[in-house]
Amino acid sequence: MDYKVAYKMPRSLSGKQFTYCPGCHHGIVHRLIAETIDELDLREKTIIVAPVGCSVFAYEFFDIDGTVAPHGRAPAVATGMKRARPDLTIFTYQGDGDLAAIGTAEMIHAANRGELITTIFINNAIYGMTGGQMAPTTLLGMKTTTSPYGRKAEKEGYPVHVCEIIKELQGVAFLARTKVTTPRDVMTTKKYIKKAFQAQLKGLGYSLVEVLSTCPTNWGLSPEKAIKWLEENMTKEFPLGVYVDKVGDAK
Repeated sequence: MDYKVAYKMPRSLSGKQFTYCPGCHHGIVHRLIAETIDELDLREKTIIVAPVGCSVFAYEFFDIDGTVAPHGRAPAVATGMKRARPDLTIFTYQGDGDLAAIGTAEMIHAANRGELITTIFINNAIYGMTGGQMAPTTLLGMKTTTSPYGRKAEKEGYPVHVCEIIKELQGVAFLARTKVTTPRDVMTTKKYIKKAFQAQLKGLGYSLVEVLSTCPTNWGLSPEKAIKWLEENMTKEFPLGVYVDKVGDAK
């Protein structure tokens, strides 16, 4: 009997087994990024910049060149690398505690300058690696180790909406928010990630894809209940969709 290979591991993944918590969506996003790099033939021309947080483990799972940036400084590091080597494709892989807190200024100004870098932003509304503290994207009423009675607007402010903040900046070439909780979502996210890289390859400006993700461990939920919670709560707070698209129908 003849067999046809329908699915295989992307060359841009190292093959090391993911060590993320059960139900975490980092692994799914890793694969989509790796598939995109392979399909665009960028494996030998791409560098990942991963800062502090769960995202720092990414360098173990991608079989591409990479470096680790100080907390929040990935866009600044990526900017320097891209300006020094414009022939390379540079992307940052960041969580909400990194990008939307200590790294807010770096991200906003890189976007405003239209730096030719790509950011994959994982938003799970909590600090994952450091113990489940409240993050800039934590929802109102959501309990964390530093908001045990639930986040209150009058004390901790409101959740930060990254896409809405930077969508009016002229340097942004592609900007979208998505999720990976269903097969359809996975396909949509892959399309967005590919467009984000194409925006860089075409020299159109800064690109960012925000992926709503679960964190079952710090949410205190099973993987199944975490997906349901994301669908019922996070998608209401953080509307999905494309906010900026200067790439168009590029293949």
